[in-house]
Amino acid sequence: MASPSWQLAFLSRSLFTRSLFRLCPKTGPPLFERCLVDRHSTRIALNKPIADPPLSSVANADGTVANPVSAWMQSMVASVVNTLRFNPIAAFRNNPVLQRELLVNLRTNRSFLLLLVYQLVLAAVTLVAWPDDERLNLSQDPPSARRLVDLFFLGQYVIASLMAPSFAAGTISGEKERQTYEMLLASPLKPGAIVLGKLVAALTHLALLIVASLPIIVLFLPLGGVSVYEVAAAYLGLFVSVILFGAIGVFCSSYFSRTSNSLVVSYLLILPLVIGGVLMWQTLAGDGLLRLKVVVLVVPAFALAAVTLMCAAAASRMLYPPDVGSEGKEVIDLEQEAAEAVGLVIQPDQFPDRLFAPPRRETLMADGANPVYDKEIHGEIFSQGTLMLRLVIQISILLAIPLMGALLFWQTPHAPWFAVYVIVFNMLVGPVFLAGTMTSERERQTLDLLMTTTLSPWKIFWGKFVVGFRVAFVLTSFLVWPMLLGVGLNTDFYSSWFLIVGMFAIPVVVSVVNAVIAMTASLYQERTSMALMTTYVALIVLYVVPPGARVLASTLGLSSTVQQWIEWTGVASPFSALFSLPMDSILMRGDQPYPGEPILVFGYFACSLLIIALASVMIAWKLRPQH
Repeated sequence: MASPSWQLAFLSRSLFTRSLFRLCPKTGPPLFERCLVDRHSTRIALNKPIADPPLSSVANADGTVANPVSAWMQSMVASVVNTLRFNPIAAFRNNPVLQRELLVNLRTNRSFLLLLVYQLVLAAVTLVAWPDDERLNLSQDPPSARRLVDLFFLGQYVIASLMAPSFAAGTISGEKERQTYEMLLASPLKPGAIVLGKLVAALTHLALLIVASLPIIVLFLPLGGVSVYEVAAAYLGLFVSVILFGAIGVFCSSYFSRTSNSLVVSYLLILPLVIGGVLMWQTLAGDGLLRLKVVVLVVPAFALAAVTLMCAAAASRMLYPPDVGSEGKEVIDLEQEAAEAVGLVIQPDQFPDRLFAPPRRETLMADGANPVYDKEIHGEIFSQGTLMLRLVIQISILLAIPLMGALLFWQTPHAPWFAVYVIVFNMLVGPVFLAGTMTSERERQTLDLLMTTTLSPWKIFWGKFVVGFRVAFVLTSFLVWPMLLGVGLNTDFYSSWFLIVGMFAIPVVVSVVNAVIAMTASLYQERTSMALMTTYVALIVLYVVPPGARVLASTLGLSSTVQQWIEWTGVASPFSALFSLPMDSILMRGDQPYPGEPILVFGYFACSLLIIALASVMIAWKLRPQH
């Protein structure tokens, strides 16, 4: 007679057999045989969920889903129960996913170089900002020290919001792109252990950067103006925010098969959180106790609930993956997706959807048409479905409506901030459709085949460029309509024609510059993820660094000559150009009219033309005939 332990193992093995056949209905026994490599191993039974929804409640007799929402809710509840009963300590001890990711991420030269550059920048700012006085009056709280500490925290907060998705958005989608997703699912690891290992490994390097900045921040405590409790609360909120941003990246990575799609959706979801966090920190600056309570009590509670739900959803999707058997590269039926979609539905045959998502061609191409353009616009971009597009449009419009009321009707002196929002949206979304135009051909190993056709390199380039720019520009135009509506209905703008023209012309120029830079990065990089990150880094250096340096110089109280030189670097930034537009006394709400700096505005347009010319030379050099 078998012992109780062997009976338990046999029962667990039989239960896991049923879960595996439900997990992989498309692959069937072959995947099951690959999973059971060790027939005497009982660790595989750990993959069995605590609360498994019955098959009859999820699917009909013919295999179709009876109620997708109900099935998803049952799976979600089961995943939450498993997450709550999940033992993270055991997952940390023997987690090969975590160990491998840590070795790969932390032993690269890039991680050491990034840490070195980060420390050098913080040390340089500290050295410049350190007061020159021989004596310090510790009986008073100098406002300059508080502003400097706030600038450090807000700067790290924004940097964390930019870096966390770049580390986490490719954790699961990268497995699909490398064709290792099925092997990961076939491992004896729990889905919760996989998700936790991916999340921790993605955020470890960013956590090291934040911890490394703590000794430099502590140096400002003797200057006064901030207490040690505020520093501790700020770092607690910073760590919690990083975990939340990373969880958003992992959550989006589980729903998309391309890292670029998950990255842009992660940025759009994080954008309102970053705006809310900065506004909360600045608004509650006068009430330190209330800000301390919010950061210590409210923010961690909200973040813990959100992280738990998103990790549970990612684990549930790995437990019942819809893309097993196709390595995450299946072609989605757009009609079926539109029938099952919740919220916004894209209709390719109607305006304005046909501007960026035209229907598939049912007739032959005209003579002389560009086949690359026709193939890209009619099938390539949307072969993975329209989920990313629908999320991008809905999130951007939901953010644009309150911003339009607040900035274009209520606080008209801050009207340029709405154009800033439009530019940030194009910075995040535009490169997604252009940075992978050439690198995707290399990744699919079809670039050589494409170059051997009778098409010239420039014809191939223009076909891909026009399609990507068309989609990005139309999506950005959706946010221009609220700005046009606000300017048209508010009569206060009628006397500031230079401001109106600048608020519409600058985003158009930004769209062209972003497209050219993304296309150049796609030509010179080997992978789509590297081309996308190269584009983002270039845009941040051109657009964000000049106004950031200007704010830092003003906060540090540098000489007027140095500030003037730093101000002239803003000719490359559209943000500096927007805030240099003149505004009359009506828009300023009775205050003195703001003269602005028209020279800086015209300098931005000239600098943009120079950037486009330089990028065109690089593109022409790359596309030159090879002999």
